[in-house]
Amino acid sequence: MKMEHHLKSCTRNKNKLLTIKFITISFFTLFLVVILFHIQYSSPFDFSLSARSQTRRASLFQENYSNVIEMMTAKLKHSVTFLPLQDFRFRETATTGHTWFMSSLNDTREENEAEYMYFPSKASKGRLLCFKGRDMKDGTKNSYALAWRESLPDSAILLEGLTFVSYTYYDHTNLWHGLCAVAPFVRWSMKNECLKPERWVLFHWGELRLRMGSWIQQLMQTNFGEVKVEGFDRGDNVPYCFERAVVMRHEMSQMGKENKLKTFELLRCKARSYCGINPAGKGREINERGFPIIRLTLLMRRGSRSFKNATVVTDIFSKECARVEGCILHVVQSDDLSFCDQVKVLTNTDIVASPCGAQLTNMLFMDRESSVMEFYPKGWLEYAGSGQYAYHWMANQSGMKHQGAWWDPIGEECPSPQDQWQCFSFHKDGMVGHNETYFAEWARRVIDQVRLMKQEQASADQANKQQHDSKGCVC
Repeated sequence: MKMEHHLKSCTRNKNKLLTIKFITISFFTLFLVVILFHIQYSSPFDFSLSARSQTRRASLFQENYSNVIEMMTAKLKHSVTFLPLQDFRFRETATTGHTWFMSSLNDTREENEAEYMYFPSKASKGRLLCFKGRDMKDGTKNSYALAWRESLPDSAILLEGLTFVSYTYYDHTNLWHGLCAVAPFVRWSMKNECLKPERWVLFHWGELRLRMGSWIQQLMQTNFGEVKVEGFDRGDNVPYCFERAVVMRHEMSQMGKENKLKTFELLRCKARSYCGINPAGKGREINERGFPIIRLTLLMRRGSRSFKNATVVTDIFSKECARVEGCILHVVQSDDLSFCDQVKVLTNTDIVASPCGAQLTNMLFMDRESSVMEFYPKGWLEYAGSGQYAYHWMANQSGMKHQGAWWDPIGEECPSPQDQWQCFSFHKDGMVGHNETYFAEWARRVIDQVRLMKQEQASADQANKQQHDSKGCVC
């Protein structure tokens, strides 16, 4: 009986302890829930204090960040370093090796294309090209630099659009040298969706130039529209930066023959279109007796390297032309012709005969396979060096046939034969004589070649019933 009572008493005590333990656990659980609820759903006042604190911290961070950006931008602006455009360390290799113009930068090289630099690009790390200075006598006083658009030098003027920067060791006024300097831009444009520049910047030995020769400018106008030459006239020491720029400083030296032919073909087409000349069917003209028309042009010049006796030379070519039915002789003074007159005359020329000189650059406007005959004064063969073959090269590059040259053996002797440069200067502006027998035989041979070529061409066209319609220009 006692045992039973004891067991009941123990059971009641045990149940009591379990109840207390359960209540305690429940209380702490409820307390924890309340705390968590309070944390998650705190009062609007407490939340606004927290938000304001976070906003304040974000504002301070943004302010510090802006200060850092501003400081870094200022440092980048001040770190832009302008270097002389003309680097005399490379004076001896200015035309044959490392150029002295913008000497710290390397060109982009593509097979059979003219070397060039483009800004901004991967090579420039996205930086724009900037120039400072407009000196026209000392290229070391003009300078260049690269800068990111976001950190251009203080007071810099940003010139928007595409800019063509042309450097030449020679000049932009002479027809031949000017053409060599600007032709690579025509080729670059052909490869890049026929892009046109907003402006041109011209340099010679790092010295700023403000104009192209009239002939060169009009030729570029036929392809690109209005030609604007930048003069940097808003201040001598103000940096000018370009949104986009193409720089050419090696002319056509690395351009392959096929690409030169394409470039000159486009310029020929553009010039004819600009001047309102339609050459369709010109190469297949025949006279009333069915003989092919051969147009021979004596392209004369005045002053240096002109013929001593132009009348006698004209008579020689006139007699030889009259010997071949269908041959027509034209005698023109290049100085008397406008740009479009030159385009028209040479478009309608199968054979051009002319003393060495810039006027021969007009051969560009003749049809491919046309012929060129060239004459030199005394001394050129001995002292002019490789430069005397410039128009031989051009004939080859533009698809013409250079039919040889004649060097006058008669004339004054150089007073200092041991000094080649002095002798070339002495003979450079000499005049050209004549050799009646040689000129007559030479003219006869060339006229006969052209006559046979035209007869063969006419026969092939008739057999194939070809239609030669004028095609539009590439760009």
